Amino acid sequence: MESLIEQTITGILDSLGVSYTGIAQVEVAGQRVFSITSEDTRFLIGPHGDTIHAIDFLVKKIADEKAKGEKVEPFLVDVNDYRSKQIRDLAAKAVMMAERARSFRYDVELSPMSAYERLIVHSALSSEPHVKTESQGEGRGRRVVIKYVE
Repeated sequence: MESLIEQTITGILDSLGVSYTGIAQVEVAGQRVFSITSEDTRFLIGPHGDTIHAIDFLVKKIADEKAKGEKVEPFLVDVNDYRSKQIRDLAAKAVMMAERARSFRYDVELSPMSAYERLIVHSALSSEPHVKTESQGEGRGRRVVIKYVE
């Protein structure tokens, strides 16, 4: 399956005419990441990460289609560690807020975030002692609440 994903990424990059030096598979905070190394970082990431999110979406759709019913394990497409850094920063923030919940023994409510960001927070705190996480709210206002547990 990994070779299928790498071939799909390579095909998209070649179609875009983007130069790249490699695609490596790494793990970041429990997430499988296909990291593209390229000199055209600005072009591939786009404003606010829009282009890399679009490439990620296309690769996932194409991989699902080519898998022909075979389950595709979750993955992320990244460029020069742009998204990996965001994941590490979010996981570190979650651990810091969990420590705050433990120290002061009260619930900590994080700001609203996307479903994927909430998943990262839940994963980062799944093994932390004396805290549990749950999502609350609706739509764009959905957020993670880190609850202190005796």
